[in-house]
Amino acid sequence: MVDHGYVHKLKPGMPGAPILFVLHGTGGDENQFFGFGAQLLPEATVVSPRGDVSEHGAARFFRRTGEGVYDMADLARATEKMAGFVKALAGEHDASEIIGLGYSNGANILANVLIEEGVFEKAVLMHPLIPFRPRDNPALAGRKILITAGERDPICPAPMTQALGDYYTKQKATVEFEWHSGGHDIRQNEIGAIEAFLKDGALTKTFTVLSKLAG
Repeated sequence: MVDHGYVHKLKPGMPGAPILFVLHGTGGDENQFFGFGAQLLPEATVVSPRGDVSEHGAARFFRRTGEGVYDMADLARATEKMAGFVKALAGEHDASEIIGLGYSNGANILANVLIEEGVFEKAVLMHPLIPFRPRDNPALAGRKILITAGERDPICPAPMTQALGDYYTKQKATVEFEWHSGGHDIRQNEIGAIEAFLKDGALTKTFTVLSKLAG
């Protein structure tokens, strides 16, 4: 299997179905959300890349110099690389729609690919952090974005999460929020909101498994 620059897992979908990219958080890997993605959209092609940066042995999609402080040059590199990866796989599988789902660091690279490249028609950003003012991008008009977050998240403060959503709204994207009262953990209402957003019917009970993976 051609890796297109990332070690990844892939489940081929039905011809003409959407393609779903699932992106792990810091310290995760290509297994973290692969099964979840397949349950969310059973007929879709599901692709789960492993971050190509190591932070003390923890896989990430781009480098940082401290908590919430991004290496902007490496973020630009990673954004261009991820956009190319997504476009290549979507083209190979003749996808009808390109969808992204990312958690924490995976949400951050997904958010920045949206900001810079568009690419995704739908995106689920779970606990994202973009600690800078993004550039305006008219190509975001009409994109559908779900942001899930914790009101007391110490890693992704609620005001910054809200600011990211407000940015996408100003670009004329359609933005939905799903909050919970906790921190950086994934909770049941987030899973329900993702299910509803992707319009794929009821999920089996994956909350317990996801909670363990996110911990």
